[in-house]
Amino acid sequence: MVRPFVVIAALLAVAAAGLAPAYLNAPQSAARAQIPDGIHKIKHVIVIMQENRSFDEYFGTFPGADGIPMKDGVPTACVPDPNGPCVRPFHDPSDSNHEGPHAQISAVKDIDGGKMDGFVRTAEMGRRGCKDPTNPGCAEGGNQVMGYHTEAELPNYWYYARNYVLQDKMFEPVASWSLPAHLYMVSEWSAKCATIGDPSSCTSAPQVPDLPHDFGPQRRNLRLRQPGRPDYAWTDLTYLLHKAHVSWGYYIMGGTQPDSNDGSTVYAGIAQSAHTPGIWNVLPSFDTVKQDGEVGNVQDLSRFYAAAKNGTLPSVAWICPALKYSEHFPALVSNGQSYVSGLINAVMQGPDWDSTAIFVSWDDWGGFYDHVVPPKVDDFGYGLRVPGLVVSAYAKKSFIDHQVLSHDAYVKFIEDDFLTGARIDPKTDGRPDPRPGVRENDPQLGDLRADFDFAQAPRAPTILPNAIVVNQ
Repeated sequence: MVRPFVVIAALLAVAAAGLAPAYLNAPQSAARAQIPDGIHKIKHVIVIMQENRSFDEYFGTFPGADGIPMKDGVPTACVPDPNGPCVRPFHDPSDSNHEGPHAQISAVKDIDGGKMDGFVRTAEMGRRGCKDPTNPGCAEGGNQVMGYHTEAELPNYWYYARNYVLQDKMFEPVASWSLPAHLYMVSEWSAKCATIGDPSSCTSAPQVPDLPHDFGPQRRNLRLRQPGRPDYAWTDLTYLLHKAHVSWGYYIMGGTQPDSNDGSTVYAGIAQSAHTPGIWNVLPSFDTVKQDGEVGNVQDLSRFYAAAKNGTLPSVAWICPALKYSEHFPALVSNGQSYVSGLINAVMQGPDWDSTAIFVSWDDWGGFYDHVVPPKVDDFGYGLRVPGLVVSAYAKKSFIDHQVLSHDAYVKFIEDDFLTGARIDPKTDGRPDPRPGVRENDPQLGDLRADFDFAQAPRAPTILPNAIVVNQ
């Protein structure tokens, strides 16, 4: 177990003292007009995706951010509780946090037509008859979803926010749970395909796309284990990267997945590795990855640390944890923070630091309270607000980005950097599928180039304490 972070909070607070925040307060249209050139100084983009946290839960009291509304230090919102008085957001220093339901219908209930007051009610309903707390439709705790953390529990994350870039309008791309979110992360769509290998047979499935064999009903019902499935036949970003000869890697931590063995409340430890398709390891099930002969690009996490040390990072990398370090209940927040800091330290200590952009986010809100109404971009998103951090030698210092963003912005940045702006677009990418639109081109979506100052000299790395290398 990693020791809690409280002991180093004072150290990092001192390190952060004296900074003059340069917050982005201009309207989004004006901000876009000021976007700097120089994106091609970034030779490596790394997306670190953690699990199940809302922005208000992690950064709701961060100075200058659009955090929890308060008056005289007391939150003004009070969310209805069907079992008693309403519940205000409260400081929760616990290292493990009970989640609320976070399926597609849960997002609708939490948002409640823009009132943002369904969180406790949804959590209480999710507890009734729930036998599997890892099911995104279930909940382990009621009003605990109203808890938030402060710098005392999150000193490393807050250090990155104070010294690099915090995004306070980052939204999950789809209003749903982990699997659809991870599908959007690499392909901009969550779908289900009637015919294996046929992109034209795919239709939108924001809640139940093709499930991995080791998850949910697929795992418990042999009749659902069809040969060749899960099969993601639509186009993903690696297809465009492969055509343009751009290197990529998807790094998976060995360990356990966030699902129980038989629908019970016992976390039995379903094995996860680079060779096991799962809800956090989706690329091996994409037809394009198999047809391009790139299944081997999905690798054990140990190879990321080696690449960072040796200066052989791919141009594009995604990194996903196992349960223990994911921040997904019952994992400890401190474990996840130590692991993420270890990844960032590894890059900072390697020769590729001066040419790398690191994006850190969380795949969905996990049922935790957030007060900001998500923008509507189509029938499926955006989902609720999640934290977003940018760490880079070219990242602006002490910068809060108020642009409307989603994980779609990562795909857009990669395409602009390495693909001369080409998009996952059925009309232009040479591999048609019936997706409802081109997410990267949505007019509401901000541009991550606004988070960088490419004219500045590359910033020196800062190696944080209490970081760990998980080399399993």
